Amino acid sequence: MNYQSVNATTVHSFLPMVSVVVPIYNGELDLPALINCLSSQTYPKDRVEYLLVDNNSSDRTLTLIQEAAANSPITIKPLSENKIQSSYAARNTGIRAAQGEIIAFTDADCHPQPQWLELLIQPFVSTDVVIVAGEITALPGNTLLEQYAEMHQTLSQQHTLAHPFGAYGQTANLAIRRLGLEKAGLFRPYLTTGGDADICWRILQQNIGRLEFAPQAIVQHHHRTTLKEFQSQWRRYGRSNRYLHELHGIELMREVTLQECGYRLVRWLLKELPKDSVKAIAGTATAVNLFNSPISIFTARSRAIGQRDAKLPENAKIIEWL
Repeated sequence: MNYQSVNATTVHSFLPMVSVVVPIYNGELDLPALINCLSSQTYPKDRVEYLLVDNNSSDRTLTLIQEAAANSPITIKPLSENKIQSSYAARNTGIRAAQGEIIAFTDADCHPQPQWLELLIQPFVSTDVVIVAGEITALPGNTLLEQYAEMHQTLSQQHTLAHPFGAYGQTANLAIRRLGLEKAGLFRPYLTTGGDADICWRILQQNIGRLEFAPQAIVQHHHRTTLKEFQSQWRRYGRSNRYLHELHGIELMREVTLQECGYRLVRWLLKELPKDSVKAIAGTATAVNLFNSPISIFTARSRAIGQRDAKLPENAKIIEWL
């Protein structure tokens, strides 16, 4: 991954046709904010299309997409993927219908900032750039779990870009040159997690081009607010690790045992909590500082369980093609 300066005049005249693909499942509550964010993009409206793909929702998602397409000043194309319940299958449906030279991705519960698309596309002015990842930041949150995730920048691309096996970008904020998809294939439609790493690595391993980071191309996202959602998120990270181990041979995480969790919890109770409590009284620590260790223990254990219990389905190895 490189950072290269380009001529400003060239950048401003570089306006390729872009297709933005958004998979949506039961996104009735998310759609108004999403469409507002897409309508506010500074990228020229005549150079971008928005393909909103309903993935067999049981609410009014498809109806709302169709209504938005009829009334919005931007080009919205309603699509459906009803055969496979998978965000990756929905993305493939969008890619097949896309007209753009660049395919950008975000999610229904994300809030792309007004200059998101403009800044995400700029690095493609260099013809050797095939993938661009933008940054993911948190929408304001007040719960302890949200504050913990914000403190650790859980959603940030800095974690995926520094992956020891290879850099990749999350599909909440990612753009890929169509050429890369034509040569390396589309998403694995039956994969349920880890598909963003898989598709980036397949493209990069074929030396089709390089990955660039666009830190100012920002998408905002809500952190999980309930313990159940939080646990599900970290177990999914564990499953992803197992799947990518089977697909690409990445190293598995070390098992986190109950004994180790118990030791760390006792250490927190006897050493860390008393010290942090004094800091809290002095106004130099917050609740999230007080409970950082037990939440970290919970995330590590959840991720370990997700990895341990996961088994890659045989059909998840299938790659679809344009």
